[in-house]
Parts: sequence; C-alpha cells; structure tokens
Amino acid sequence: MRHAGTDNLVFFIEFKLYYAITEIQIMSEKPDSKRRDFLQLSTLSIGAVGTAAFIWPFLKSMSPAEDTLALGTTEVDVSSIEEGQSVTVKWRGKPVFIRKRTKDEIDEAKTVNIEDLKDPEEDINRVKKDEWLVLVGVCTHLGCVPLGQKLTDSKGEYNGWYCPCHGSHYDTSGRIRKGPAPENLAVPPYSFLNDTTIKIG
Repeated sequence: MRHAGTDNLVFFIEFKLYYAITEIQIMSEKPDSKRRDFLQLSTLSIGAVGTAAFIWPFLKSMSPAEDTLALGTTEVDVSSIEEGQSVTVKWRGKPVFIRKRTKDEIDEAKTVNIEDLKDPEEDINRVKKDEWLVLVGVCTHLGCVPLGQKLTDSKGEYNGWYCPCHGSHYDTSGRIRKGPAPENLAVPPYSFLNDTTIKIG
C-alpha cells in the first residue's frame, strides 16, 4: 500500500529514466551526434538510476508494516457474551463496544421518534443483527470513553452509555440523546464471519 504521492514520484522517476535511455539510443544512432550530448544524457540516466536507488528505501518505509496492517482488522469471538452483556475490544487503538442487546433494549431503540434525535438515524441502519450493537466507544464531543459497559456503570438517562466528562447521554442504539456531543457513537465497519465471530475493520 502506497500513498498517491509516492506513486506519482515513482512514476516521475521511471518516466525520466525511460526518456533518458530513449534519447541515448536516438543520439547513438545519429552519425553526427556530438560526444558532449551523449555524455550529458548518459550522466542524466545514471543520475536518475542513482536517485531511484537512493529514494527507494524511503518510499518503502512509507508503506505500512505487516504487523500494522494486521491491526487494521480485529476478529472477536462473541459466543460467550450473554444477553444484556457488553465487552470492549481494541481496534486501531480505539475501544470498540460490543453489546448483545435484550429484547427490551431493542424495542426501546426501535420505538424512538427520529424527529426527537439530535443526530437522526434509525436503529436498523446502525446494526446488522438486531441483538448485536457494535460501536466505537469514543464520545463524539471531546473523545472521552463513555460509561455503560460494566453492569455497575451508570448508563445515563436512556439506558445506553453516559459520558462523565461533560454529561452526554446515549441510548441503546448509541445515539446521542442529551448533552453536548454533536453526533451518535460511530459504527465501525464490521461483518459477521459466522454466527459467533465478528470481524471489525
């Protein structure tokens, strides 16, 4: 994986090298070609090769390492999570909340009047399976980690999550209901590999 700027730089060097070699071939075929021109083009081509050899290690270092790429996805076994329980896992350095919702929590999330929400979003658009809710556990106000994962935590006024930093309350779909947070808790990209394994990222 390379950045667009890296690809452009590599293309530029390859183009210059190709151009220089082509010019050398054309000049060498002309009987009246000047030795000076030939030497200039030779120097240019050698310089291009040297530049490419010098820059290549730097370009390679810009590509993510294999262990970094591995952190781009996280597989979670959810077979041991009971109804009403939550777990927290790490994904790209951020906490991700996984909750197996109860029927009451699902019903509560589905019956909310969308017009009453600060960041309107239907529950059905935030889950892939009704009972499983997967959220990035970072408050959208100033980046604190909301409470609500543990049974003893305060879950706020809407039975979801509560951010103690500035008092944002989230519901059982992770939607902001009260407080300064401007947006709902984010839903990361995820998929179900099977009935008991979630792949995040």
